[in-house]
Amino acid sequence: SQLPDPAIEDQGKDYIRPILNKYAAICVRCPGYGTRTNTVVLIDSEGQVTFTERNMINEDVNQWKTSTYEFKLHT
Repeated sequence: SQLPDPAIEDQGKDYIRPILNKYAAICVRCPGYGTRTNTVVLIDSEGQVTFTERNMINEDVNQWKTSTYEFKLHT
């Protein structure tokens, strides 16, 4: 299986892969239908949020656009 962001595949692989295997949705691929967006939201104990979303471009499984936003939660 492939993680949503290939740039992080080797970082924390032993920690994150079991979590993804347990909680991640299946990536659906078939003609005319399938997964086109992957989203990961990370929130640390300080309230720092990292929101990363990957979107397929023009229904081409080889072209993706990744956007990342970081912000802090207000208390």
